[in-house]
Amino acid sequence: MMTLQKPVDPVPAATMLLLRDEPEFQVLMVKRHHQIDFASGALVFPGGKPSAADEAPEWADYCRGWKTLDPTQRTLRIAAIREAFEEAGILLADHRDGSEFEDICDLESRKAVERGEREFFDIVREADVQLRLDRLSEFARWITPSFMQKRFDTHFFVVRAPERQIAACDGYETVDAEWLSPSKALKLGVSGERTIIFPTRLNLQLLAEAASADDCVARAKAREIVPVLPEVIQRDGKNILTIPADVGYGTAFEVIS
Repeated sequence: MMTLQKPVDPVPAATMLLLRDEPEFQVLMVKRHHQIDFASGALVFPGGKPSAADEAPEWADYCRGWKTLDPTQRTLRIAAIREAFEEAGILLADHRDGSEFEDICDLESRKAVERGEREFFDIVREADVQLRLDRLSEFARWITPSFMQKRFDTHFFVVRAPERQIAACDGYETVDAEWLSPSKALKLGVSGERTIIFPTRLNLQLLAEAASADDCVARAKAREIVPVLPEVIQRDGKNILTIPADVGYGTAFEVIS
Protein backbone atom coordinates (compact mmCIF):
# COMPACT_ATOMS: atom_id res chain seq x y z
CA MET A 1 0.00 0.00 0.00
CA MET A 2 1.38 3.45 -0.95
CA THR A 3 2.09 5.77 1.96
CA LEU A 4 1.70 9.52 1.63
CA GLN A 5 4.85 11.48 2.31
CA LYS A 6 4.58 14.06 5.07
CA PRO A 7 4.72 17.60 3.63
CA VAL A 8 7.90 19.57 4.18
CA ASP A 9 7.49 22.42 6.66
CA PRO A 10 7.57 25.81 4.92
CA VAL A 11 10.50 28.11 5.66
CA PRO A 12 9.76 31.79 6.47
CA ALA A 13 10.58 34.23 3.68
CA ALA A 14 10.06 37.93 2.98
CA THR A 15 9.56 39.84 -0.27
CA MET A 16 9.48 43.58 -0.91
CA LEU A 17 7.35 45.32 -3.53
CA LEU A 18 9.05 48.67 -4.18
CA LEU A 19 6.74 51.18 -5.88
CA ARG A 20 7.15 54.47 -7.72
CA ASP A 21 4.91 56.78 -9.76
CA GLU A 22 7.34 58.22 -12.29
CA PRO A 23 6.98 57.95 -15.21
CA GLU A 24 3.92 55.88 -14.27
CA PHE A 25 2.83 53.58 -11.44
CA GLN A 26 5.50 50.89 -11.43
CA VAL A 27 6.95 48.11 -9.29
CA LEU A 28 10.57 47.00 -9.18
CA MET A 29 11.12 43.46 -10.44
CA VAL A 30 14.27 41.40 -10.79
CA LYS A 31 15.07 38.45 -13.04
CA ARG A 32 16.46 35.50 -11.16
CA HIS A 33 19.66 33.85 -12.37
CA HIS A 34 19.01 30.73 -14.45
CA GLN A 35 21.21 28.66 -12.09
CA ILE A 36 19.16 29.51 -8.98
CA ASP A 37 17.24 26.42 -7.91
CA PHE A 38 13.94 28.18 -7.11
CA ALA A 39 12.05 30.18 -9.79
CA SER A 40 15.07 29.97 -12.09
CA GLY A 41 15.00 32.73 -14.71
CA ALA A 42 11.67 34.09 -13.47
CA LEU A 43 10.72 37.73 -13.08
CA VAL A 44 10.09 38.22 -9.34
CA PHE A 45 10.10 40.79 -6.57
CA PRO A 46 13.30 41.04 -4.47
CA GLY A 47 13.15 38.68 -1.50
CA GLY A 48 14.44 35.63 0.31
CA LYS A 49 14.81 33.83 3.63
CA PRO A 50 15.68 35.60 6.90
CA SER A 51 19.14 34.86 8.25
CA ALA A 52 20.00 34.29 11.91
CA ALA A 53 21.63 37.73 11.97
CA ASP A 54 18.29 39.34 11.02
CA GLU A 55 17.03 38.37 14.49
CA ALA A 56 19.85 40.05 16.45
CA PRO A 57 18.65 42.31 19.30
CA GLU A 58 21.34 44.85 18.35
CA TRP A 59 19.08 45.92 15.49
CA ALA A 60 16.88 47.81 17.99
CA ASP A 61 18.94 51.01 17.71
CA TYR A 62 19.15 50.76 13.93
CA CYS A 63 15.48 50.34 13.05
CA ARG A 64 12.53 52.72 13.11
CA GLY A 65 9.28 51.18 14.27
CA TRP A 66 11.09 48.54 16.37
CA LYS A 67 8.86 48.85 19.44
CA THR A 68 5.62 48.70 17.45
CA LEU A 69 6.39 45.29 15.90
CA ASP A 70 6.59 41.77 17.30
CA PRO A 71 9.83 39.79 16.92
CA THR A 72 8.57 37.86 13.89
CA GLN A 73 7.60 41.01 11.99
CA ARG A 74 10.89 42.68 12.89
CA THR A 75 12.88 39.78 11.48
CA LEU A 76 10.79 39.50 8.32
CA ARG A 77 11.04 43.22 7.59
CA ILE A 78 14.77 43.34 8.18
CA ALA A 79 15.11 40.36 5.83
CA ALA A 80 12.98 42.06 3.16
CA ILE A 81 15.08 45.24 3.34
CA ARG A 82 18.33 43.24 3.29
CA GLU A 83 17.23 41.25 0.25
CA ALA A 84 16.33 44.44 -1.64
CA PHE A 85 19.78 45.79 -0.74
CA GLU A 86 21.52 42.62 -1.96
CA GLU A 87 19.50 41.96 -5.11
CA ALA A 88 18.56 45.46 -6.29
CA GLY A 89 20.89 47.92 -4.53
CA ILE A 90 18.06 49.72 -2.73
CA LEU A 91 18.46 50.47 0.99
CA LEU A 92 15.26 51.57 2.73
CA ALA A 93 16.74 53.67 5.53
CA ASP A 94 16.99 57.15 7.03
CA HIS A 95 19.88 59.06 8.51
CA ARG A 96 19.70 59.89 12.21
CA ASP A 97 18.49 63.41 11.41
CA GLY A 98 15.46 61.95 9.61
CA SER A 99 16.67 62.62 6.07
CA GLU A 100 16.33 59.78 3.59
CA PHE A 101 19.34 57.64 2.73
CA GLU A 102 20.21 58.42 -0.91
CA ASP A 103 23.72 57.04 -1.40
CA ILE A 104 24.67 54.43 -4.01
CA CYS A 105 24.87 50.95 -2.48
CA ASP A 106 28.34 49.60 -3.18
CA LEU A 107 28.15 46.44 -5.31
CA GLU A 108 31.06 44.73 -3.58
CA SER A 109 29.44 45.27 -0.17
CA ARG A 110 26.18 43.85 -1.49
CA LYS A 111 27.96 40.75 -2.82
CA ALA A 112 29.89 40.34 0.44
CA VAL A 113 26.60 40.30 2.38
CA GLU A 114 25.10 37.79 -0.09
CA ARG A 115 28.09 35.49 0.27
CA GLY A 116 28.07 35.74 4.06
CA GLU A 117 31.45 37.47 4.13
CA ARG A 118 30.02 40.60 5.78
CA GLU A 119 27.05 41.16 8.04
CA PHE A 120 24.26 43.42 6.81
CA PHE A 121 24.13 44.83 10.33
CA ASP A 122 27.73 46.07 10.00
CA ILE A 123 26.90 47.84 6.72
CA VAL A 124 23.98 49.63 8.38
CA ARG A 125 25.92 50.41 11.57
CA GLU A 126 28.86 51.89 9.66
CA ALA A 127 26.51 54.06 7.60
CA ASP A 128 24.82 55.06 10.90
CA VAL A 129 21.34 54.80 9.40
CA GLN A 130 18.08 53.28 10.59
CA LEU A 131 16.06 50.81 8.56
CA ARG A 132 12.49 51.98 7.96
CA LEU A 133 10.60 48.94 9.22
CA ASP A 134 7.67 51.23 9.97
CA ARG A 135 7.20 52.14 6.31
CA LEU A 136 6.53 48.58 5.18
CA SER A 137 2.90 47.53 4.88
CA GLU A 138 1.77 43.90 4.61
CA PHE A 139 0.49 43.19 1.11
CA ALA A 140 0.05 39.41 0.93
CA ARG A 141 1.15 36.08 2.35
CA TRP A 142 1.64 32.95 0.25
CA ILE A 143 2.58 29.44 1.34
CA THR A 144 4.13 27.01 -1.16
CA PRO A 145 1.82 24.04 -1.97
CA SER A 146 2.25 21.03 0.30
CA PHE A 147 3.41 18.70 -2.51
CA MET A 148 6.54 20.77 -3.21
CA GLN A 149 9.91 19.60 -1.88
CA LYS A 150 11.04 23.16 -1.19
CA ARG A 151 8.41 25.25 0.59
CA PHE A 152 8.23 28.86 1.77
CA ASP A 153 5.85 30.88 3.91
CA THR A 154 6.38 34.19 2.14
CA HIS A 155 5.28 37.54 3.50
CA PHE A 156 4.93 40.27 0.86
CA PHE A 157 5.50 43.86 1.94
CA VAL A 158 4.75 46.99 -0.07
CA VAL A 159 6.43 50.40 0.18
CA ARG A 160 7.12 53.50 -1.87
CA ALA A 161 10.72 53.31 -3.10
CA PRO A 162 13.31 55.95 -2.17
CA GLU A 163 13.17 58.56 -4.93
CA ARG A 164 16.87 59.09 -5.59
CA GLN A 165 18.28 55.58 -5.30
CA ILE A 166 19.03 53.67 -8.50
CA ALA A 167 18.12 49.99 -8.75
CA ALA A 168 20.78 47.69 -10.15
CA CYS A 169 20.94 43.89 -10.25
CA ASP A 170 23.70 42.05 -8.38
CA GLY A 171 24.67 39.76 -11.28
CA TYR A 172 24.62 36.79 -8.91
CA GLU A 173 21.11 35.96 -7.74
CA THR A 174 19.59 38.43 -10.17
CA VAL A 175 20.65 39.29 -13.72
CA ASP A 176 18.30 42.17 -14.41
CA ALA A 177 16.36 44.80 -12.48
CA GLU A 178 13.59 46.78 -14.13
CA TRP A 179 10.73 49.06 -13.23
CA LEU A 180 7.50 47.87 -14.80
CA SER A 181 3.87 48.84 -14.57
CA PRO A 182 1.90 45.85 -13.25
CA SER A 183 -0.04 45.67 -16.52
CA LYS A 184 3.17 45.70 -18.60
CA ALA A 185 4.68 42.92 -16.47
CA LEU A 186 1.53 40.84 -16.93
CA LYS A 187 1.64 41.35 -20.71
CA LEU A 188 5.28 40.23 -20.80
CA GLY A 189 4.26 37.07 -18.98
CA VAL A 190 1.36 36.34 -21.34
CA SER A 191 3.54 36.89 -24.42
CA GLY A 192 6.25 34.61 -23.07
CA GLU A 193 8.88 37.37 -23.07
CA ARG A 194 9.23 36.85 -19.31
CA THR A 195 8.61 33.88 -17.03
CA ILE A 196 6.17 34.82 -14.27
CA ILE A 197 5.17 32.22 -11.69
CA PHE A 198 1.64 31.85 -10.34
CA PRO A 199 1.96 33.87 -7.07
CA THR A 200 3.81 36.68 -8.83
CA ARG A 201 1.15 36.87 -11.54
CA LEU A 202 -1.71 37.11 -9.07
CA ASN A 203 0.06 39.71 -6.97
CA LEU A 204 0.74 41.75 -10.10
CA GLN A 205 -2.99 41.57 -10.83
CA LEU A 206 -3.66 42.85 -7.31
CA LEU A 207 -1.13 45.65 -7.82
CA ALA A 208 -2.79 46.58 -11.09
CA GLU A 209 -5.99 47.48 -9.22
CA ALA A 210 -4.23 50.49 -7.69
CA ALA A 211 -3.81 53.84 -9.41
CA SER A 212 -0.62 54.93 -7.66
CA ALA A 213 1.95 53.96 -5.06
CA ASP A 214 0.02 55.69 -2.28
CA ASP A 215 -3.24 54.11 -3.43
CA CYS A 216 -1.59 50.68 -3.42
CA VAL A 217 -0.23 51.14 0.12
CA ALA A 218 -3.62 52.39 1.34
CA ARG A 219 -5.38 49.38 -0.19
CA ALA A 220 -2.88 47.03 1.46
CA LYS A 221 -3.43 48.62 4.87
CA ALA A 222 -7.20 48.28 4.50
CA ARG A 223 -7.13 44.71 3.25
CA GLU A 224 -7.28 41.67 5.55
CA ILE A 225 -4.19 39.57 4.85
CA VAL A 226 -5.26 35.94 4.44
CA PRO A 227 -2.55 33.26 3.98
CA VAL A 228 -2.86 31.73 0.52
CA LEU A 229 -2.13 28.01 0.18
CA PRO A 230 -2.50 26.85 -3.45
CA GLU A 231 -3.52 23.27 -4.13
CA VAL A 232 -3.66 21.02 -7.16
CA ILE A 233 -6.93 19.64 -8.48
CA GLN A 234 -7.64 17.53 -11.54
CA ARG A 235 -9.95 18.85 -14.24
CA ASP A 236 -10.47 17.34 -17.69
CA GLY A 237 -7.44 15.13 -17.20
CA LYS A 238 -5.18 18.05 -16.37
CA ASN A 239 -3.48 19.14 -13.14
CA ILE A 240 -4.70 22.59 -12.16
CA LEU A 241 -3.02 24.84 -9.58
CA THR A 242 -5.74 26.81 -7.84
CA ILE A 243 -6.48 28.88 -4.74
CA PRO A 244 -9.61 29.42 -2.62
CA ALA A 245 -11.95 32.06 -4.05
CA ASP A 246 -12.19 33.98 -0.76
CA VAL A 247 -8.53 34.96 -0.19
CA GLY A 248 -8.62 38.25 -2.07
CA TYR A 249 -7.81 37.26 -5.66
CA GLY A 250 -11.12 35.95 -6.90
CA THR A 251 -11.18 32.76 -8.97
CA ALA A 252 -7.67 31.95 -10.14
CA PHE A 253 -5.97 28.89 -11.56
CA GLU A 254 -3.10 27.74 -13.75
CA VAL A 255 -2.63 24.53 -15.74
CA ILE A 256 0.62 22.88 -14.63
CA SER A 257 0.47 19.60 -16.58
